[in-house]
Amino acid sequence: MKKEIIRILLVDDHHMVRIGLKAILALEPEFSITGEAEDGKGALELFRKHQPDITMMDLRMPGMSGVEATAAILKEFPSAKIIMLTTYDGDEDVYRGLKTGAKGYVLKRVGSEELIRAIKAIYSGGRYLSPEAERRLAEHSEGSDLTGRELEVLQYMAKGLNNKEIGDLIGCTRFTAKFHVKNILQKLGAADRTEAVAVSLQRGILHLN
Repeated sequence: MKKEIIRILLVDDHHMVRIGLKAILALEPEFSITGEAEDGKGALELFRKHQPDITMMDLRMPGMSGVEATAAILKEFPSAKIIMLTTYDGDEDVYRGLKTGAKGYVLKRVGSEELIRAIKAIYSGGRYLSPEAERRLAEHSEGSDLTGRELEVLQYMAKGLNNKEIGDLIGCTRFTAKFHVKNILQKLGAADRTEAVAVSLQRGILHLN
């Protein structure tokens, strides 16, 4: 009996990563690459054109991010099956990707067997989290979600700005900025600014560019 062909769209801004993925996927005769995109906008355009069975989406890309592209695709095609493929394993990264509607989260450093297993599981209607991503997700605390303004303040904290400097940049007094900082420390369970930044980097709330 002839096996079904699983049509896959690859989305990653690094050409060499896409080459590596194609080499792994070529190990399975029932896998077929329908297209490649290097950014979120291209992913959306190619998805509309090919409507693949599986989309492997890089989390962080210039312009439209993987999370944004996933949300845009799912808005038009609710049944799309998308796997977040990334080097980041912070619990916030995992949570953000799955909350958007991705069916799986796999780290780029996984072996070929796990990647193939993830694709087949999701194609069959299941979900797949790499063991490390699953552990990170279990550590996630929804109650620690930061507001948009708090994320902005946190980014300035990471740059070493004081309350007055932060207040000047976001258009408020240093006392209001201090209030935001206090809330951030409380939500992240951090004793001070340095720990707050360290925790946010570890969890994937912030990334060093």
